[in-house]
Amino acid sequence: MRFAVVQFPGSNCDQDCVHALQVLGQEARLVWHEETKIDPEEGVILPGGFSYGDYLRCGAIARFSPIMKSVKQAAERGQVVVGICNGFQILCEAGLLPGALTRNEGLHFRCEPAWIRVETPASRFTSHYGTGEMLKIPIAHGEGCYRASPEILQELEAQQRVLFRYCNAEGQGVREGNPNGSSHNIAGICNDRRNVLGLMPHPERCCEAEMGGVDGRGILLGAAGVGRKI
Repeated sequence: MRFAVVQFPGSNCDQDCVHALQVLGQEARLVWHEETKIDPEEGVILPGGFSYGDYLRCGAIARFSPIMKSVKQAAERGQVVVGICNGFQILCEAGLLPGALTRNEGLHFRCEPAWIRVETPASRFTSHYGTGEMLKIPIAHGEGCYRASPEILQELEAQQRVLFRYCNAEGQGVREGNPNGSSHNIAGICNDRRNVLGLMPHPERCCEAEMGGVDGRGILLGAAGVGRKI
């Protein structure tokens, strides 16, 4: 499968995403934010970084980039759209996912490996994993605290749209395992059609043993529609 990896001014994980996809045998091309075309057969990745310097708030300016109209149209057509870290923030600002990402509790930038738990295999993004499977994936964010209204949180839980949840090394969803204070320990969610994923951890940074782990491979392979097991 080919992916369009969108570059915004301030993106810094775009090349990482391209490299990870190529390692996994997928095609990838970089798409500058001023472009206006996403091919109907492509998946889309909005990478991490600091789009437009995170001015106003994370993702608030990027949502107005010319490419975002095409990203929304791609999502509406049922194409795969993945927002990683800053990309998750952009998806929320653009209305493609509910809720918002706010400053971490404690107001510290967190850059470290984090444990996350797979909550359901019932999405292409989690199809390589079993319920309750634990993944160790890097995080690097200062505004990764997911917030939403009680009604939205209830809806996400009821529809099994919380795909990944922060946990401790024993798989428990306790406060000590939550690096940013996200409501319900949420690390990643999908839309109601289950073709749009937003997550704060960086799966593209753990796709090679040489880089310290391969726990992120299944997320990207699932996005590409490749198999069910690595």
